Amino acid sequence: MMDNTELLEKLKTSIEQMNKYHQIEVLRILSKQLCKLNENKSGVYVNLTYISNEVIEELQKYIEYTKQQEETLKTTEYQKEEFKTALFNEKEDKDNITLSYSEVTR
Repeated sequence: MMDNTELLEKLKTSIEQMNKYHQIEVLRILSKQLCKLNENKSGVYVNLTYISNEVIEELQKYIEYTKQQEETLKTTEYQKEEFKTALFNEKEDKDNITLSYSEVTR
């Protein structure tokens, strides 16, 4: 099992890698729990050592949720491309049908 420092470091890294939309959602979670946020022109800083276990759990759930959504989106996009490729290949095959004289006279 991870100690608290390793867990907080993992949370920090995951949050830093998120896009801006998800980082704003993380800030909402933190501000909802009355966590102290320090903001300057470089960004928003949070001292994670003083947040409660409940907030840590909520952040972990949100991070896991975003990862699952990302995987679902990747899978859906892959399937969409596969369907598109199959459809266009099938359409090309139908467009390129050549009939010989003997097939027409039957």
